[in-house]
Amino acid sequence: MAVGIVMPKAGITVEECMITKWMKSVGDTVAVGDVLFSYETDKAAFECESTASGELLAVFFEEGDEVPVLVNVCAVGEKGEDFSELQESSGKSQEAGSVGRDAPSTPEAAKSAESAPAENAPESGAIKISPRAKNLAGRLGADVSAVNPTGPYGRIIERDVRAVMASRGLGGQVAAPQTPPESTVFGEYEDAAMPKIRRIIAKAMGESLSQIPQLTHHHAFDAANILELRKTFKADGVNITLNDMALYAVSRVLPRHPDFNAHLIDGQTVRRFKNVHLGIAIDTPRGLMVPVLRDADRKSLSEIAVEAKLLAKQAQDGSVNPDLLTGGTFTVSNLGVLGVEMFTPVIYPPQTAILGVCNITIRLKMMNGEPKPYQAMGLSVTYDHRVIDGAPEARFAADLCAFLENCIENIEE
Repeated sequence: MAVGIVMPKAGITVEECMITKWMKSVGDTVAVGDVLFSYETDKAAFECESTASGELLAVFFEEGDEVPVLVNVCAVGEKGEDFSELQESSGKSQEAGSVGRDAPSTPEAAKSAESAPAENAPESGAIKISPRAKNLAGRLGADVSAVNPTGPYGRIIERDVRAVMASRGLGGQVAAPQTPPESTVFGEYEDAAMPKIRRIIAKAMGESLSQIPQLTHHHAFDAANILELRKTFKADGVNITLNDMALYAVSRVLPRHPDFNAHLIDGQTVRRFKNVHLGIAIDTPRGLMVPVLRDADRKSLSEIAVEAKLLAKQAQDGSVNPDLLTGGTFTVSNLGVLGVEMFTPVIYPPQTAILGVCNITIRLKMMNGEPKPYQAMGLSVTYDHRVIDGAPEARFAADLCAFLENCIENIEE
């Protein structure tokens, strides 16, 4: 009997995923464990492995389709087996989907296709629309009643709204062309669509900068002790980095400054957290991701070092659990490893602050009336001025710098 392969639920908060690439075609032989297709959530990419052996009889959704979790995406079984029930439960009619890439593979399937409705249309008067499509339509002022749904169960999905807005303006007028006239384009160029995660990042950063009055203060501390401690760890064969020590220091200092370990809710309520859930900004091939190290204030330096590296690896290879990409109370972004002397990190709403860790430079300070060079490590703190003023930020930064300057006494492995 044919078996349906469902869209996996990649995290408890994930409701739908987008198919990015089919690895198998209708008619291909499939074994248990073979990768059928890749898919992504708003924040991470995954691969779906087959749970059955046989032939790929039909695919019910195409690349770019947003599919609700736990819905049949394709059918696997013996050649000629009927998969119509699996297709019906996917919310796709024969005509609309599957067979997707090929004609019905059996006479029975063809007969089913003729008798099936062209679309699983919503009930009369009701408009079915995905949350993301509804949000996009609201921002663009699109009339959803004029949008043709192509999603599962007759739902309007994000691409349907974009398709309408590509040819029509907000009030139904013809939209202005999206590319400049040919006469204004000089030389060769290439247009590349922004990946989904890049669009998510762009939206989040744009909203952060447009909605939050944020300020950045730059600080530095004497890095002699933290460099010495790093050297000691390395000599002992312990893989603890400067970034690990910075994360540890933040986890210990934040509880003394609760407005920094907080969320601003609806612009009116400051939600201060009892424990520190550190967001760690990670550069990945797909874009910036911020996995969260839960309860960092309860973990030792060694535990933070191990978990931070594991989260970074999972983010970079696209296997991080989406549930670990939410719930951060404060974020640390380290560009010092790339030689950045100072920068302006952008707050991740609804958090109230973010720390940028910078590289080490040689500076001068007065000792016994004479200027002496020292190794200074930079820290850049951006804060939400609705919640935090300059003086509290300066006290937080001074506390953090002092902790790191005296790390040999303060840090316990």
